[in-house]
Amino acid sequence: MNRRIAAVLVAVLAVFTFVPIASAQSTPTLSNIRTGQHAGFSRVVLDLSGLPAEHRVSEVTGVSNCGSGDPVTVAGSGIREILSVTLIGAAAHDDAGNPTYPGSRNFATPGLTHVRGVALTCDFEATLGIAVGYSNPSSWHRVFTLTSPNRLVIDIGL
Repeated sequence: MNRRIAAVLVAVLAVFTFVPIASAQSTPTLSNIRTGQHAGFSRVVLDLSGLPAEHRVSEVTGVSNCGSGDPVTVAGSGIREILSVTLIGAAAHDDAGNPTYPGSRNFATPGLTHVRGVALTCDFEATLGIAVGYSNPSSWHRVFTLTSPNRLVIDIGL
C-alpha cells in the first residue's frame, strides 16, 4: 500500500514540476503620460499598471539621469523651477526589459498655463523619476495617487 501511495505522489509531483507557471509583472509600469489644463492649475497624469510603493516629491533647480548622472534639460520655454517626482517601486519597462511607455521621454507642454515641460529622468532598479518644469517659483503643487485606473497625478498652479 505504501508503494502505491509513493508512486502516486511521485506521478503527481512530476506533473506539477513540468506545468509552466504564469508570472505577473512584479513592478507597476508606466503606460502613458497625459497632460491637461484645468481652472487654476495644470495637470500631469502618469498612467500605471499598479501603484508604486511610495512617491517622493522635491522642488529643485536641475535634474540628472539616475543611471548616467548626466544633466537632463527639461524641454519647454521659461522653466525656472522643477518638481522632481520619484516613484519607488515603479518602472517604464517590463520584467523582460521591454519599454511599457512608448511616448516621448522629454517634451514641452505649450498648451498648459503652469507646466512648461515633462521629462522622464529615471527608469532604473524599480525607481521611476519624472521632472515637471514650471515657470513661476510661487506656484503650488500637489501629488497624489488614484485608482480605477491606477495613476499618479501631479497638479501645479497659482
